Amino acid sequence: MKLSNKIHVYTTVLFTVLLVLISLSVYFTFSHISYDSDLEQTRLEAERIAAGINEQESTSLSTDLLRAYVPANGMIRIIRRNGQAETVAAGSQQDLADQEYRYYQGEQVEVEKYDETPHAVAAVPVLWMNGEVASLQLTQSLASTSSNLEVLRLVLLVVTILAILPLFLSARILSNLITKPIVSLTDTMQEIRGSGEFKQIETEKQSKDELDQMADAFNQMIIQLERNYERQEQFVSNASHELKTPLTVIESYSSLLKRRGNKDEKLFRESIEAIYSEAKQMRALTQQLLLLAKQEEHWNVKKENIPLVSLLESTVVSFEKAYSRQVRLLSDSAVTVYTDEQKLKQLLYILMDNAKKYSDEAIAVFVKQHSSKVIIDVVDEGIGMTGQELEHVFDRFYQVDQSRSEGYGLGLSLAQELAEAIGAELKLTSIKGKGTTASIILAHSQKNLR
Repeated sequence: MKLSNKIHVYTTVLFTVLLVLISLSVYFTFSHISYDSDLEQTRLEAERIAAGINEQESTSLSTDLLRAYVPANGMIRIIRRNGQAETVAAGSQQDLADQEYRYYQGEQVEVEKYDETPHAVAAVPVLWMNGEVASLQLTQSLASTSSNLEVLRLVLLVVTILAILPLFLSARILSNLITKPIVSLTDTMQEIRGSGEFKQIETEKQSKDELDQMADAFNQMIIQLERNYERQEQFVSNASHELKTPLTVIESYSSLLKRRGNKDEKLFRESIEAIYSEAKQMRALTQQLLLLAKQEEHWNVKKENIPLVSLLESTVVSFEKAYSRQVRLLSDSAVTVYTDEQKLKQLLYILMDNAKKYSDEAIAVFVKQHSSKVIIDVVDEGIGMTGQELEHVFDRFYQVDQSRSEGYGLGLSLAQELAEAIGAELKLTSIKGKGTTASIILAHSQKNLR
């Protein structure tokens, strides 16, 4: 059974049962109140009659006296201890005189059925002839109350039946309303499966219920899957394109070694050096490609409060030793930032390495504070870039100076990815022929922000 049908059936059945229970509760409550009221009135009437009889002389007591108290729709009966009874019934209730009776010592009220008609029976003690204590029983027909209850039963039955139809229709509307996003989700998934294209579900902006949240979660998942798919496609395309050249070089030198390597030592060394160099470049390239292909949430970013100046000092010293290049570090004061230490180091290495490639002069690193931000500037005095070149500088495999064989143009793309991963902002400003400034904008430590 479909979910919409289940919701429809279960809702209809549930509310029908509730409606029936409410109707039954109303009926039995009204019935109980009505009969209790009639019994109380009958008891009070019986006590009134008993009080009137007790005021009479015992010698004047007779059935004729009882006729004065007989109700129009009932009967009065005096029952002695020996079981003898004197009965006076209204003209329309003569059949009541033939009904069985019993003696009650004290007061008693109850409802009894005679000929399928309910009657209220009230018994109270009374002084009868010669001072004998007898039981006065007053019986009154409850035909009017029974008739009212029958009308109430009919009304409740009709109301219940009439209420089921709109209940049935509203349950169908409710089931369609609930399952609409689910049906849309299923249809969208089938379309994606059939076409192979990513598609999102259209959601109502005003509604923010659980089903709408489910649709939003699905759309976010589709966006993430589409992004991952594009990363994968781009990785495969980039890898196949960029690995073709070094593999061709390695294949050419390997073929040359196979044919003439044993005869020419100079050629042998040249080939080995070329193959080794291309292998190193390939390893660096594949590492960068794998980093770029990674999702940001899989980079294991661990942010903490970091003393920035000491981090910069250790990074600069390490870079100077590795590349034998002078780097000037200028900071006006000690500052703490909230970021990932290793990722920030990697980002600084990329920017300093990029400055090294395009400048033979010393590299400068400046630290500035502006409002709630900390700015790290990596400055070189290299060839610089034009405005048009700056627009493409973060594109993968883009190189400003095509004559340079060092690098693959992936550094700044990776730097931008790293900056986004650690929550930093990366900006480049450049003047052609004068140099470039790469700025990393970070937030102060959480302690400083309080």
